[in-house]
Amino acid sequence: MEDARSAFAARSSAQASTATLLGQVMFLVAVAIAFMALGTYVGRELSIGTARILSFAGFGMLIASAFVQRLRVGPLGISWLYATALMIGLGLGPVIAYFVANDPTAITQAAGGTALTVTAMGALGFALSKDLAPFMRPLSLLVFGAVIVSIGLMLFTTGANPIISISIIIYVLSAELITVDFNYLRKHGTEDDAIWLATGIFVSIVNIFLSLLNLFCE
Repeated sequence: MEDARSAFAARSSAQASTATLLGQVMFLVAVAIAFMALGTYVGRELSIGTARILSFAGFGMLIASAFVQRLRVGPLGISWLYATALMIGLGLGPVIAYFVANDPTAITQAAGGTALTVTAMGALGFALSKDLAPFMRPLSLLVFGAVIVSIGLMLFTTGANPIISISIIIYVLSAELITVDFNYLRKHGTEDDAIWLATGIFVSIVNIFLSLLNLFCE
């Protein structure tokens, strides 16, 4: 009887810990999205050249956080995440402003599709009993490679078909990475993982939104 009580208490503690970590991660993601939205508003009148420089700067900040441990923990890690989100938002400012002025339906569809995708894939990650942690690094590298290819296509090609194809690939890979991140959070996550998990989920959300925006635009 005592063993059963101890096991129940341990399960309850683990569930509470997971719920707390999920709350922390999603709070960080929500604030990061708010900073990105602020950046898109502030940067709506930037020139395309300036916006691209800021986008590359934000991309570089993401890469730095992947290799520098101090940028993934504590107050510095949180500040770095928000600064990165703001930089990405500034870089997207003219693009989002264009769609708001010329094709607002695409923005609405992309936002709705992103919300549905994140909800569905996040729930799947929590529900799956299989440990998906081994897939995290390969998927992350594939997404990174696809984003690099996408940037190259935007800079050096004019055809729409290659960009549409790579957008589909980025969407699928980012959705899968959302599942892996939420699965990792439930099975292995600790408070020390909150910032880098939030960063990964935030980046996947941005990738999904931009991929859908490319697919829904007229």
